Amino acid sequence: MKRRKFLNTAAGVTAGTMGSVALAGEAIQDLPIEQVKAGKQPYPLAITMWEFSWLERRWPGAGYEDWDQALSELVERGYDAIRIDAFPHLIYEDPEREYLILPHWSTQDWGSPEINRVQVQPNLNKFLERCRAHNVRVGLSSWFRTDEEDVRMKLTTAQKLGEAWLAVLKSIDEGGVLDTIFYVDLCNEWTGDAWCPFFVNDPPEAIWTGWDTEKSKQWMADSIAILEDSYPEIPYTFSFTGEINQEAISKGPFKMLDFLEPHIWMTSYNGGEFYQKVGYNFERFDYTGYRNMALHGKRIYEEQKEYWQKGLTEQIQLAARWSELQNQGLITTECWGVVDYKDLPMLEWGYIKELCALGTLEAAKTGRWLAIATSNFCGPQFVGMWRDIEWHRKLTNAIHASYVDENLLDSPLAKRMREISK
Repeated sequence: MKRRKFLNTAAGVTAGTMGSVALAGEAIQDLPIEQVKAGKQPYPLAITMWEFSWLERRWPGAGYEDWDQALSELVERGYDAIRIDAFPHLIYEDPEREYLILPHWSTQDWGSPEINRVQVQPNLNKFLERCRAHNVRVGLSSWFRTDEEDVRMKLTTAQKLGEAWLAVLKSIDEGGVLDTIFYVDLCNEWTGDAWCPFFVNDPPEAIWTGWDTEKSKQWMADSIAILEDSYPEIPYTFSFTGEINQEAISKGPFKMLDFLEPHIWMTSYNGGEFYQKVGYNFERFDYTGYRNMALHGKRIYEEQKEYWQKGLTEQIQLAARWSELQNQGLITTECWGVVDYKDLPMLEWGYIKELCALGTLEAAKTGRWLAIATSNFCGPQFVGMWRDIEWHRKLTNAIHASYVDENLLDSPLAKRMREISK
């Protein structure tokens, strides 16, 4: 397999050898930086997830009230791209209407912990204009946030899902900012019922890891086909979650997708073993899980550090293998340590950053990722992670210094990235 040369003196920093964040940082710092910033190589990109926070978290102190400040800080940390929620169901219903959004949770710092009012357009186009000014590329996705009328439940067919996204792209095109968009993920973590309750799988119990059913594949193919007719230059995908194991990488083919977007965490390993030991159960309006994380999370990790790191790196290596089997590139925007975290007493960021550094480097070594995130906490609301500017810069430098397999360079995703980087 032909590959572009990968200059990485940190190749030995793998599971069992990364003993501290400092060690990871020293290894990253040694990486030579290729001239990607000069426009010679527009990938891999360093990407982060700003989901629905970019629009919802605009009250004083929430982190996104000043888009220019947030984007400036993002670029300062070395990131090139963001993945955001375009609220397609709300644009499809009425793009300029003000909607009352209901909280998906109160325990997490993504989005609003209480009711909020949002107006998607013209705010989306205004935000994309600021992204263009800061040279930040944008991947679109949706968590299909719940409003007081639950408009998302009107998306009862693949046709309507495709039409909703077509309404988004047309509104962006009409605003003259389509050149900021480098891909569309039609649904976050398809087929999870938290994000797409309008889709009932066959069988109906195939929820979070049911993306390989025939019904799921048909919905993906039919909805994407609508978009390709009008905007064939944009790459399309559906993102997935769940443990990356031998069973997961046997799924496919997914020829309707232009690339794969798996979300990969250490906590998914071995059937979610880490969270089971900790006693964390994704509580959305109850802090029991976070109390257990504060009491047990770091201890359980450090007692079997090599085991948990191995669980992360194995999943990354399998995802790379899956990419090779499908002959499709990868983007990962949610990753590498734990799924949920925030700034709270007794919740330390050190071991989270250690896992995230390990995962970032491991993904960068494979040559299969065209955009890599350092975590799913890379936003101004996660102060403990955001304020460590040097940590971010070392990792984004490592991403930019890595390579992409030559057999991915003619993929729709790589072509789009080159096109909008001109």
